[in-house]
Amino acid sequence: MKTVLLVIAVALCVPSDAQSNIEKVNGPDCSGGWPTAMTFGHMKNAGLVDNASIDFSKTKTVRLASQRVGKDLWHQVYRVTYTKKSGETIEAIAIHDASTKECSMTGVDVFVIARHLGGK
Repeated sequence: MKTVLLVIAVALCVPSDAQSNIEKVNGPDCSGGWPTAMTFGHMKNAGLVDNASIDFSKTKTVRLASQRVGKDLWHQVYRVTYTKKSGETIEAIAIHDASTKECSMTGVDVFVIARHLGGK
């Protein structure tokens, strides 16, 4: 019984340690936070979207790249996909810098994807 409890206790600790190690290598995962909100803001200011047209429950943000550029600073690239209530999607690439304490170390550069060729 003690062995089983020990194995369970160790198993519960591994994910947090693994996540901590991943964050040290790849930096923080800001998906759904700063890059997502700022991308929407830029696209809204450009007249491409508005609050009433988007089904926010279907919004997806995926980190594509993260490169350490300082002691606690990463340059990151995200793909952000918004789904309009009509079913149409609008995608953008968001680039910014993040630290383990703050995803908003810089503003977000947003590149709207006009057309996706090939792949999924």
